[in-house]
Formats: sequence, C-alpha cells, structure tokens
Amino acid sequence: MPGYFLNRQDEAHAVCAEVGASNLKVQMDFYHCQIVEGDLAMKLRQYIAGVGHIQIAGVPGRHEPDTGEINYPYLFGLMDELGYRGWVGCEYRPKGGTSAGLNWLREWLRNPAVSAHP
Repeated sequence: MPGYFLNRQDEAHAVCAEVGASNLKVQMDFYHCQIVEGDLAMKLRQYIAGVGHIQIAGVPGRHEPDTGEINYPYLFGLMDELGYRGWVGCEYRPKGGTSAGLNWLREWLRNPAVSAHP
C-alpha cells in the first residue's frame, strides 16, 4: 500500500533482525504477501521463526479465504508442519454478511480431513 512503512517480508524481517529484540515479530499477511510478492509457501518456510501472527483473506477481492487463488488448506498444513503455534487472524470482507462469511471455517472444523496435511 502506498505510504506504508514496510511492504515486503524481507523488509520487515530485516528491521526485526536489526532491532534484535526476541519479543519483536512480524505479522505475515498472506493476502498482502500474495499480491506483492507471491510464493507464499517459500516465504513462510523462510521466515517462520520471525512470524508472530498470520493474517488471511482470499485473493483477489479480500473475501473469504476459501475463494480465489490461495490454497489455504495447503498453507494451514504447512503451518502445522513448521510448528507454527501463533494466532491466525481473518481480515476479509464477507460476501454475504458475517455469519455466512464464516461458512468456510464451519466446514474446516466439521471435517478434520479438510485440515489434514500430507
């Protein structure tokens, strides 16, 4: 976004490294990262140690994460594989209101096979 101090994962992680504080982490916004950089799985593998929070939304359109070009089941499995234990926040514009916009999560919780990773 124009006017933001940081726009890329490498910039944010470089600042954290420069500061050197163990309690300073990066919010990895998968929506923003996909738009600006792409290659989400490699970015997650590369930077997981410095990630303190992950934010999700569908690309394009910033709608529910079960729509668009990002394979969230794969990324959720990768987060598990890499040992990520932090929060995953949702920042998207639901197409049909808040309750309807959470249907993707209901399916995820109802069907453990959906959340299983290879």
